[in-house]
Amino acid sequence: MSRNQQILVADDEPNLRRVLEAQLRRDGFDVIGVEDGRAALEALAEHHVDVVITDLRMPHVDGMALLKHVVAEFPRVPVIMITAHGTVDTAVEALKLGAFDYITKPFDRDELKSAIMKAARTRELSQTTASNATAVGGRFRIIGQSPKMTEVFDVIERVADTPSTVLVTGESGTGKELVARALHEYSRRAKKPFVRVNCAAIPTELLEAELFGYERGAFTGAVTSKPGRFELAHEGTLFLDEIAEIPPSMQVKLLRALQEQEFERVGGIKTIRVDVRLVAATNRNLEVEIREGRFREDLYYRLNVVHVELPPLRERQGDIPLLLGHFVDRYNERLGRNVTGFSEEAQALLAQYDFPGNIRELENLVERCLLFCDGDRVEVEHLPESVRRARARRAGEAVPSEPPSYDEILESDENTGLKDMVREATTRMERAIIERALEKTGGNVTHAARLLRISRKSLQIKMKELNLRE
Repeated sequence: MSRNQQILVADDEPNLRRVLEAQLRRDGFDVIGVEDGRAALEALAEHHVDVVITDLRMPHVDGMALLKHVVAEFPRVPVIMITAHGTVDTAVEALKLGAFDYITKPFDRDELKSAIMKAARTRELSQTTASNATAVGGRFRIIGQSPKMTEVFDVIERVADTPSTVLVTGESGTGKELVARALHEYSRRAKKPFVRVNCAAIPTELLEAELFGYERGAFTGAVTSKPGRFELAHEGTLFLDEIAEIPPSMQVKLLRALQEQEFERVGGIKTIRVDVRLVAATNRNLEVEIREGRFREDLYYRLNVVHVELPPLRERQGDIPLLLGHFVDRYNERLGRNVTGFSEEAQALLAQYDFPGNIRELENLVERCLLFCDGDRVEVEHLPESVRRARARRAGEAVPSEPPSYDEILESDENTGLKDMVREATTRMERAIIERALEKTGGNVTHAARLLRISRKSLQIKMKELNLRE
């Protein structure tokens, strides 16, 4: 993480609050502790909060009311509910309202720590884009009027109110969760839970317990029984994001749960039947994953009943002005600015840019431009260097970090022999390839490492060697 994430702890028990604050600080988080829901609302207005941990029963404003406020005003902030009055019904209600997780007292510290780390990773890896999009310039609260987006809207309209499984694919940052939410909200399941699981944010050894729940004593730290996400999504929709991250050993169990609509909790013997509509998403090509033995073919065909392919932003550039207007309105309000929009020159330059990070990159770009814009419009000079450099490439100007030609290598005064020449050429080539991978993944080191087919640690070491850490 580029900075310490900030966690808001709301609990009216001073001793428990102090214990939580101390544990979180030891784990490297910044902490804001408050004694009730009213103080929590004030803290949310004054501070940048990444994760909220709240008790259910508190004076003035209770945990459910606080949860509703966070979901409405800060939809990207995960909320973990903690209470001594836990039942499956209250857990379902909390999940239905948008809680990230639900833990009952007395809780095991390792269980709570695991939930917090998952929430923090989810916050950092969040693939939500334009989650509060208005209906202006699109349908289903998704912004877009391009022909490819119209095709997506037509598929959503046709299959939303059916029980069919849907597989949503597309590059990172294209808005796959928006499609999943639209499929849920425009179906007869809309008043039932929408449960989201980011498979990439859950350690492999915890995935089964997360999906199917566990019984008390099933493993060390299981001090109480806990329902899994399938159980909590009963009669609603379960959204499995980054489904390609599920290991093959778990894919078998997932396939059985989908086919039979039944499962057993970890450590349990009772078969639990559910009625769940599944939506899965991935930015990988699952057919390639199947050929390379990382994804089961039978699970793929079970998921791929209806396929929604989201186009990258570079293939729907006509939607950029609509998205710019939406994000300018959002960040004017959030940052207290009064920027009217982007100049024609700036918009023309954005239309030439490929946006490897898609809508998420565009949203971050708008936020950054509004922060550094001193006038009432965003001009070309306010745009990031990566956007201006793309224009230089198209114009044929010299661009840093391009691979050298063989003539340049041979004529270089810095090299004294073949080995030095090869070493210099390799270094420059590595730098150019890594820069392109980081640009294509919006600066996400984990995704860039996957694209380069090396470990994250190896990529970090190589970035340090090449002075690319920033």
